[in-house]
Amino acid sequence: MPTSRHFHYIRPVRKVNARPLFFPRVSGILLRMKDRTAKIEYTLIRSARRSIGIEVTPDGAVVVRAPRMTPLRQIETLLEEKSAWIARARRKASARSQAAAAAPLTAQELSALRAQAKAYLPGRAAYYAQRLGVDYGRITIRTQRTRWGSCSSRGDLSFNCLLMLTPPEVIDSVVVHELCHRRHMDHSPQFYAEVHRVYPDYDKWHGWLREHGPVLLARAAAATKA
Repeated sequence: MPTSRHFHYIRPVRKVNARPLFFPRVSGILLRMKDRTAKIEYTLIRSARRSIGIEVTPDGAVVVRAPRMTPLRQIETLLEEKSAWIARARRKASARSQAAAAAPLTAQELSALRAQAKAYLPGRAAYYAQRLGVDYGRITIRTQRTRWGSCSSRGDLSFNCLLMLTPPEVIDSVVVHELCHRRHMDHSPQFYAEVHRVYPDYDKWHGWLREHGPVLLARAAAATKA
């Protein structure tokens, strides 16, 4: 039986060689998961609630709110089940933090990026359109705050000039995504099957954009406010 003032013993589960369950008496303590595949440090706050809640704060800290008598085993099982979600939420929090501190792009820099995009992106669109067997209308280059590309029902394509700050593989992933809308104007399983057929590494580079893109968008947004 532990002697720490933060824990007390409760009756173990009635199984052979069952390990006793413990739960902290106090709230707001920092814990680290042990004997688990996922190693997550978290703050546990107990209260008179009925369910377990997991929060990732803006600075990436994990906070768990749980009923007073919920065993740690149950809490940490849930944390392990949600480890992928927690990792994604932490990446987003980190991106938002970096975006807040990002230096805004100058008007000259944005103008240069638009010129580069106008020179580079039509060639990538023509290349992948041929591979897909689709056509498209005009191509427009913009500086957008939230979107990387779009495809209208008429087949006109629009791309964000900030793509020129990303790796070439990211640019191709966006071009393929928009061109695949010439076959499927939705995000159905059939749409993504076509995307992956033409660009098998799509998920990898789409993930890069989701992780790092917010910083680039924030730099452009800050420039327009300046």
